[in-house]
Amino acid sequence: MLHVRVIAPADLTGEVVRVAVACPGVANVVRFPGAAIDPAGDCVEFDVAREGANEILADLRAMGLKESGAITIEEIDLSISDGADEAEAAAPGHSEDAVIWEELAARTSSETRLTWSYLVFLALAVQIAAIGALLDQPVLIVGAMVLGPDFGPVAAFCFGVLQRDLPLIGRAAATLLIGFAVAIAVTLACAAVSRAFGWIEPSMLDDRPLTSFIIHPDRWSFIVAVLAGVAGILSMTARKSQTLVGVFISVTTVPAAGNIAVAIALAHWDEVSASLVQLGVNLAGLVVAGIGTLLLQRILWSRFELRLMAPAAAPKVTEPRDVRRR
Repeated sequence: MLHVRVIAPADLTGEVVRVAVACPGVANVVRFPGAAIDPAGDCVEFDVAREGANEILADLRAMGLKESGAITIEEIDLSISDGADEAEAAAPGHSEDAVIWEELAARTSSETRLTWSYLVFLALAVQIAAIGALLDQPVLIVGAMVLGPDFGPVAAFCFGVLQRDLPLIGRAAATLLIGFAVAIAVTLACAAVSRAFGWIEPSMLDDRPLTSFIIHPDRWSFIVAVLAGVAGILSMTARKSQTLVGVFISVTTVPAAGNIAVAIALAHWDEVSASLVQLGVNLAGLVVAGIGTLLLQRILWSRFELRLMAPAAAPKVTEPRDVRRR
């Protein structure tokens, strides 16, 4: 269940309450007349099943409450209420499978910010991957995959395509391109210094059977990226962050970037092109799978939302009861 708090002008409060009580997935509707100070107005609170959140939020947005009031949503960890149980039972589907598009939009938008922490994490991941490639150590490659933060902008790019949001697509693409460019440049500089000191040499890339998959992109690279992309989007929409770690380990975007840097420093030009292909294949697989998964989820949940709206003509509560603070 989700807890929704709405601050609305007094002339819109009745409509907010009507929308809430008309939805079978809503319970525990409370109204506080005149409780809001800034912005001034009334406060309405209610609990809603995750499966019914999209329609409620769309209706509230249509009232202009983003501009004239506020809509705040919180996750409920525990709710002891027969009304809440009935609301969840009335909502079609399962809460774990529900996709709240407003929540996903906010999350993906934040993932497109080109922050210092993003650049540092990606640069560290690429450097660890580069060392793993030089030493032929799969453990370091896996560690670099886990550390890499690059799936966030990929997911934002996919969501932007689904929403036809060109600014979001542009920000996500820029974050990916600039992030990898900076990470590769930093790793290349470190590799050049290491070569100057004699710590690394070209022969280190000649024979490395344990990590050679980085420079051998094939159909399986694309298939694995597609599967990882599906899992990544599902982990974000289902709020299962632990699953996202498996996605990072599945794709070789970060290892490919690390190999590009050391291959340039050690003049292994054939590996540079192979690693670029590997990076492109993985990103393409993630994007294709991400867009397809989001599109399928939208189609499925649009059917659930239509079912949820069906009983709206017969609301559960005709007149909400005011609850005033004492």
